[in-house]
Amino acid sequence: MSSHNYLSELFSLDGRVAVVTGGSSGIGRAIAGALARAGASVVIVARKEQELAATVDELAADGCRAAWVSADLSTRDGVRAAAEQAAGVFGEPDVLVNSAGINVRPPMSELGEDVWDATMAVNLEAPYLLGLRFGPGMAERGFGRIIHITSQQAHRAFVQSGAYGVSKGALESLARSQAEAWSPHGVTCNTLVPGFVMTPLNARLSSDPEKVAALAARTMVGRNGLADDFAGAAVFLASRASGYVTGQAIFVDGGFSVH
Repeated sequence: MSSHNYLSELFSLDGRVAVVTGGSSGIGRAIAGALARAGASVVIVARKEQELAATVDELAADGCRAAWVSADLSTRDGVRAAAEQAAGVFGEPDVLVNSAGINVRPPMSELGEDVWDATMAVNLEAPYLLGLRFGPGMAERGFGRIIHITSQQAHRAFVQSGAYGVSKGALESLARSQAEAWSPHGVTCNTLVPGFVMTPLNARLSSDPEKVAALAARTMVGRNGLADDFAGAAVFLASRASGYVTGQAIFVDGGFSVH
């Protein structure tokens, strides 16, 4: 067997369908592109139609099969509608990536119920509802991959973790619960834990050069993350190569968490 054929058998996503929330920007966009270029038919779910269309047009220009659904994931009805629309494009998904999130972090003493509720709705409840919609079908078909994007704040409090950190910690617990429920049926559920990545979600910190430099210095590789750093890990977790990896938090952070 040639190396090309061996790698293709391990990592190819040909014939798979993936749904990626938050796939029009940042880490989600990089993951959507990686899955599509690995062979999956990808449906990107996000709010902004212009960004969605631009992302899908770029993938189509590369010969990928991709489509988009504009949706509001802050309400249960919005999540359910998005799920049905997404499944109606290429069929029921084999891979679900939850990358959509909001990152509003006022000081704890100023954290109001509105911010708490909005954060939990998008960062935690939407992944739960999407998992509930797609996970049982994956299990019935005998193959599935659920991948959540979490945060360093799931493991340690810094730079005002607030409700954001709570939501990401809970999301990692959700992955373990999903893994317990569906892994016996071929559905792995894992999380990718970024370090500091220069994305729109981190606009507040990205605008402070001193903090950006300090965060880079905390890593072992000497730089902050790029969205494209998540491509390989996402393809691995989405492919058959990761069939014995489930319930795990995989750090893609340049050593940030252990330095």
